[in-house]
Amino acid sequence: MSDNPEPSGSSALQEPTLDEQIAAYQREFRDLDPQVEKVVSALGRLNRRMNVAYGRQVADLGISNAEWEVLKTLVLSGAPYRLGPGELAKRLGLTPAAMTHRIDRMAGEGLVTRDRDENNRVRVIVELTDEGRQKWLEAMRMATHFEEELLQDLSPDERGALGEMLIRLLRRVELTQPDAGGRLTDLD
Repeated sequence: MSDNPEPSGSSALQEPTLDEQIAAYQREFRDLDPQVEKVVSALGRLNRRMNVAYGRQVADLGISNAEWEVLKTLVLSGAPYRLGPGELAKRLGLTPAAMTHRIDRMAGEGLVTRDRDENNRVRVIVELTDEGRQKWLEAMRMATHFEEELLQDLSPDERGALGEMLIRLLRRVELTQPDAGGRLTDLD
């Protein structure tokens, strides 16, 4: 019996188990550390599957992951939830053209407004609408429920320890890859 924590239904996904993947890698690359590979591969699979789950949740709300990112960024900016398109693009790691396309779509859906800055008529301001804030709140409710279910088998101490370990890994990546926070390509 394998100590692989993957669900038994993973064969239906046409993806090898982590143990099978690591064994195949070791056949081809003998210098592989199986403990490191198990951690990194598990994190990658977890991230991919969580992104799919979050994508389904926001799709149920009638928005895309790309739109969710804009809503989240505006909320994180603090009340009154306003940023310029250039600042939004920078924070999301997008080109100005991709950001303009995204803002156009979201303004048409009533999630944001785009108006000229009253103090600087050249500057455009993107602002979260009440509808956009409600979509963000509902997405947060759904995500919170999903995340609680995800971590239900971990004790509070285990959750705390896991969080600290993941933050240490994140800091290592941020130190060695400071430019890795953006995108290699636009997602729109």
